[in-house]
Amino acid sequence: MNAALSPADRALCRELCCGVVRWQSALDWLVARKTGGRTQRADLLNLLRLGLYQLFWLDRVPDHAAVHETVELAKRLGFGSQAGFVNALLRGYTREADETHRALDVLKQTDPHTGWSHPDWLVARWQARLGVADTARLLEWNNTPPPTYARLNTIKTAAAGTLLDRWREEGVEYDFGRWDWIGENSVFRLKSHPSLATLGSFRDGGFYVQDPSTLLAVHLLDVQPSQTVLDLCAAPGGKTMLIAAQMQNQGRIVAVDVDAVRLKLVQENCARLGVTCVETVAVENFDAPPASFDRILIDAPCSNTGVMRRRVDLRWRIRAEEIARLVKTQLALLKKAAPLLKPGGSLVYSTCSLEMEENGALVRSFLAEHPNLALEAERELVPFKDGVDGAYVVRLRAS
Repeated sequence: MNAALSPADRALCRELCCGVVRWQSALDWLVARKTGGRTQRADLLNLLRLGLYQLFWLDRVPDHAAVHETVELAKRLGFGSQAGFVNALLRGYTREADETHRALDVLKQTDPHTGWSHPDWLVARWQARLGVADTARLLEWNNTPPPTYARLNTIKTAAAGTLLDRWREEGVEYDFGRWDWIGENSVFRLKSHPSLATLGSFRDGGFYVQDPSTLLAVHLLDVQPSQTVLDLCAAPGGKTMLIAAQMQNQGRIVAVDVDAVRLKLVQENCARLGVTCVETVAVENFDAPPASFDRILIDAPCSNTGVMRRRVDLRWRIRAEEIARLVKTQLALLKKAAPLLKPGGSLVYSTCSLEMEENGALVRSFLAEHPNLALEAERELVPFKDGVDGAYVVRLRAS
């Protein structure tokens, strides 16, 4: 049976789910304080996490309601015999709220990977590179719910005013966004809005949901109408759509991806946004002679450590050894793409990783073996400094 939730209830449900995942380590620390560190059944532990998150991270739910609903949920899920335990643990914390908030603040200083709820190996890695203070700023950033950004699709809507007029009719509230790599009145932060899928302006292709950081790679790619462009890791197509817009829907874009199913998302986005200059090709079917492309974009698969606030479960899935595996894949992509670039053409390599091995160190290792390529521009976006998702972008020029 499907439950129809109101927009407010849907937002609360999302906040509870994402919040519990973000703050899992700190929540488990709270449970352990009251249980002597005893292991709890996974489903019961999730109930305790849910109740504690409402007590210490949400202001909109009164404490008595959070306790009552969690206890009732425990009963409905077959934990009737543990309902008293759940009630006692949560009510105990309501009586110690101020003391517990102070303890959580101290924990961020004394045990940051628990206090900020991140893997210990990743916190140690960032502290070694960024220092303790900036690592804390990054951890705080990762635990902040991300805003939604919308990019004007100039293929369908040439003037921002046209889109903004539609938004006012549709009940969309927004702020203007300004970044030095993005044109004026082209990206907006959505403050409140109905479900995007219900908006005529979305269905008609008036805009594309896209973090400002992802636009930097296309900015450095500097495409021109009538050029031939290879987007080697294209799905789901956000950068592909922007390339097409900057080419005024002229020329040829070959969008390649290893996942044929995800390539369908590129096709769907093309149809919605009115893009007609894109050819989608599964990687196993891709073949091109040397010096075929004026521009090449490699938005490489990476550890995604720059976008942890958007991918809330990533911190619990990523492993240190995965970075070395990804580096091999990234180098293979660069080596595959380099011969396909025309003399005088540009290749842009980008990641949403903050790790040097995947970014500057990898590019310099690659350039040492490819003297026909020169580094022309390089930039890293650091979330707590630049106010957007983390990203690394470099442009190489072929001689």
